[in-house]
Amino acid sequence: MVTEIHIFLEGGGDGRNTKALIHQGFSRFLGSLVKRARQKKIKWNLTVCGSRNNAFRDFKIALKANPNAFNVLLVDAEAPVRTTACQHLWLRDNWDLPKIDDEHCQLMVQTMEAWLIADLETLKKFYGQGFKENSIPKNTEVEKIDKQQLEPSLKAATRNTKKGEYHKIQHASKLLA
Repeated sequence: MVTEIHIFLEGGGDGRNTKALIHQGFSRFLGSLVKRARQKKIKWNLTVCGSRNNAFRDFKIALKANPNAFNVLLVDAEAPVRTTACQHLWLRDNWDLPKIDDEHCQLMVQTMEAWLIADLETLKKFYGQGFKENSIPKNTEVEKIDKQQLEPSLKAATRNTKKGEYHKIQHASKLLA
């Protein structure tokens, strides 16, 4: 029986303040899951690790230090996924996860920005006047949109808004929330 869930998340850069912003955004984004876990008396811990390599390192340390927790690695796929999450990470990043069940490795689409453009109404509401909806890719299968297209399309769509051009740390944390 699971008594503790610990998620090791890629993102937030290297600064304490930027990691705190991403932590706030993801905590709200995952809020319904946190609530369900706590209702079942399951401890919940989200660690924002900065780089994907740091997330992988911290995840591996946790597997040894706290093997009774349900430890989860949550990173961007960075490329189209054609295999299981663990196989994808081994093929793409050469991360060796031989004894890890795939449920412990979760991928966030190619990059987190795909989640943001999946909710066009939230983008329009957040950025307001000047938001250029036509700059956002129309593919509803956001996990298939090329990584190289995601952030530039958000920047183009938001460039003329009062909030200014999309900024990964400052805006993504608020949009996730």
